[in-house]
Amino acid sequence: MSRKMLIDGEVSQPNQGEVHYDFDLFVIGAGSGGVRASRFSANFGAKVGICELPFHPISSEVVGGVGGTCVIRGCVPKKILVYGASFGGEIEDARNYGWEVNEKVDFNWKKLLHKKTEEIIRLNGIYKRLLSNAGVKLFEGEGKIVGPNEVEVTQLDGTKLSYSAKHILIATGSRAQRPAIPGQELGISSDEALSLEELPKRVVVLGGGYIAVEFASIWRGMGVSVDLFFRKELPLRGFDDEMRAAVARNLEGRGIDLHPQTNLTELIKTEDGIKVSTDHGEELIADVVLFATGRAPNTKRLNLEAVGVELDKTGAVKVDEYSRTNIPSIWAVGDVTNRANLTPVALMEGTCFAKTVFGDQPSKPDHRDIPCAVFCIPPLSVVGLSEEQAIEQAKGDILVFTSTFTPMKNTVSGRQEKTIMKLLVDAETDKVIGASMCGPDAPEIVQGIAIALKCGATKAQFDSTVGIHPSAAEEFVTMRSVTRRIAAGSKPKTNL
Repeated sequence: MSRKMLIDGEVSQPNQGEVHYDFDLFVIGAGSGGVRASRFSANFGAKVGICELPFHPISSEVVGGVGGTCVIRGCVPKKILVYGASFGGEIEDARNYGWEVNEKVDFNWKKLLHKKTEEIIRLNGIYKRLLSNAGVKLFEGEGKIVGPNEVEVTQLDGTKLSYSAKHILIATGSRAQRPAIPGQELGISSDEALSLEELPKRVVVLGGGYIAVEFASIWRGMGVSVDLFFRKELPLRGFDDEMRAAVARNLEGRGIDLHPQTNLTELIKTEDGIKVSTDHGEELIADVVLFATGRAPNTKRLNLEAVGVELDKTGAVKVDEYSRTNIPSIWAVGDVTNRANLTPVALMEGTCFAKTVFGDQPSKPDHRDIPCAVFCIPPLSVVGLSEEQAIEQAKGDILVFTSTFTPMKNTVSGRQEKTIMKLLVDAETDKVIGASMCGPDAPEIVQGIAIALKCGATKAQFDSTVGIHPSAAEEFVTMRSVTRRIAAGSKPKTNL
């Protein structure tokens, strides 16, 4: 079959003297981005091979699994635990809705853990079948690059296989990092947190990002005592400050103890548990200490330096706008490139790669207006710019519209928790440039708002849209009054 491929930025036809390769494409890493790129490339007619480490819920340098972080030890199992934890609050709220719930309701962690594991094993099998059905050849083992067009796969028994490929795609994702403090080996990462054999009674979480607040919410919803430590004044640095403050209030309202501007300095194993020391002189005893202190690109064992692939200071693979490295035959997508580290972004990048290289459709991934969610309880979801980003980037005035209200469900249940919504509008063009929401169902609602932003919707178009009543979502089309107008040239008020 004749295939058009992107060569040095130009789509060209194969010629008679072309070198023969074992594969048109070989992919290292069968996570979201790697599987998507493999399948779509195969659908365009490419001969594709892919390698992945053997399956295990907790990743290491020698185990992983088809499906990658998101499916096996990330978004999917995390969301299952969020659902499980949410029932704690729902049961409390049910009483004022007429449900006569016994004072003591037991929670069986091991049952949920078993169901979670069953689901990720099922999904691992589905991903393998997706590859097989697309005609992609799967190799189980560790892959590394030994030349611009050559990969080596070390199989489970130590046997090394070598294959040539016209194109090589790196899609090895990222891995959780641990802070360099005494006793750090006593802590766990999010990998282990998703597979604990026993539910702890006392947990310390270090970190202010989405993984930290999500696990804090999960454990608290299951009745665990949780202390959350982070370096800034508020968690979720990089998100809209008003939304960060709302999340912090909700975390505290649900019983999580927040320790802002505080770091851990040492962990010591004792008979009572793990003694945790902080830089404020505090000491706590915990059964589990979770380090949610960031992730690093998974590039160390790929032999990239020897081949000449350029990395940035974080160890991420440097790529151009088409996901191509400085070596023309080697490409990279997903978290390993440290662009926007989200599963749907890896899927987009993998799709664009396949179109560019094998589909005769040069395609650049569009990283603007990417919606995302933090699955704390209740969740936060955003798309477009935060207020602070808008102020920094704006050439003209910004109109801020906000709505804070008690959700209808809470008016009956008595839960003291408010929903907050926000729209940012370019005053000159009337274009909506940012939207955010913290409250029940936020991700489901903001996904729809993201389409509007992608289409360049104006505030007038939001206002002319008929709402669904009664719903929280209708607030996004009924915010008529400007909360504040920010003049061009203003500076963000906070650095929280």
